[in-house]
Amino acid sequence: MMPGRRVQGCRSLHFNEDNGRFVLLAVLILLYLLCGAAVFSAIERPSELRAHGRWNGTLLNFSETFNISLRDLNSFLREYEAAIAAGIRADALRPRWDFTGAFYFVGTVVSTIGFGMTTPVTIAGKVFLIFYGLLGCAATILFFNLFLERIITLLAVVMKAVRERRIRNSGLLPPGIRHDFSAYSLPGWKPSVYHVMLILGLSAITISCCASAMYSPVEGWAYLDSLYFCFVTFSTIGFGDFVSSQSAAYEYQNLYRVANFFFMLMGVCCIYSLFNVISIVIKQVLNWLLEKMSCLFCQRCNKANAFLGRRNAIRPGSRGRQGRFGQSPDSDGPCDSDTEGRRLSGEMISMKDLAASSKVSLAIMQKQLSESANGYPRTVCGSSHSNGFSGGVGALGIMNNRLAETSNSR
Repeated sequence: MMPGRRVQGCRSLHFNEDNGRFVLLAVLILLYLLCGAAVFSAIERPSELRAHGRWNGTLLNFSETFNISLRDLNSFLREYEAAIAAGIRADALRPRWDFTGAFYFVGTVVSTIGFGMTTPVTIAGKVFLIFYGLLGCAATILFFNLFLERIITLLAVVMKAVRERRIRNSGLLPPGIRHDFSAYSLPGWKPSVYHVMLILGLSAITISCCASAMYSPVEGWAYLDSLYFCFVTFSTIGFGDFVSSQSAAYEYQNLYRVANFFFMLMGVCCIYSLFNVISIVIKQVLNWLLEKMSCLFCQRCNKANAFLGRRNAIRPGSRGRQGRFGQSPDSDGPCDSDTEGRRLSGEMISMKDLAASSKVSLAIMQKQLSESANGYPRTVCGSSHSNGFSGGVGALGIMNNRLAETSNSR
């Protein structure tokens, strides 16, 4: 095998990075689903079997006590299940299709929660739901994306204000010179994706805990059940086993319904945004795995061509005559070293690499601080096409535009 063919193999892996990321993610999701199914089956299946046994025993005792055949009893129970699907309960509940009940229903539709406790039963209602949900869900998802963008912009404003205060208090500005910080543009203050994830996570936990403290006494649920309801609702899973604001009356009914709407709105916004930020971190992990696989392939190619003894000029950043994985420092392609591969793909460097480059990092920080004090705006290093964040639609597109450079600059 010639060296040119080795380089061509490495570049083909680089060019097919998007396809490789897609296939790798599909495989990992499939494995994740299989593991989840195994865990839930092991946990919930015994309880399901015990419940079936108790229910069959109850039906048999009821049939023998009142001299009713099991066939007639099961027919009656099927009619009762149909009544429940139509919103009829043995206990008095609030009307499902008055104006407030309908407003609660459309809120669960456009937010994609879909509890299932209220569903249209008429043909006209079902047809209208199709068109109403198509436009409403799209508009609500756009609202969630813009909410995430506002969060990132707010963090950029806070970071800019903190940096401005530090520079003013540090005395780096010459006396008598007033620096105009308004010249700084907010895109130069993009927060790290991990900072955004941390703030959204803390916000979601805070909202869930506060909402659970309200649901637990008002609805009569255990606090853990209330937390479970908050996650299922805020993540728009919406099983429907717990549904808030369904009793006929509450002590402070109007106040409770307003608070319930507020917690659901804020909770869904935070959890939805958190999911999108976590998806970007998952994309970083996929890039890291693909880089490892690519470098392992290049390493095998180098071993196969080691007898050629090819030598090129040593580039800056190479470690002696041999790379980290046994590669020569003059090897071609994007897989010359593990460190270079990670930096070209925008991945996080290891602690060892970070310690080795501490002097360079300190010099860069001092240079940036000096430029800030002298009136030069901060520039963001890196390219959105080399860090794995290019492209994307919807919330990912907004996050790509806001956080594309953070992987390289942080």
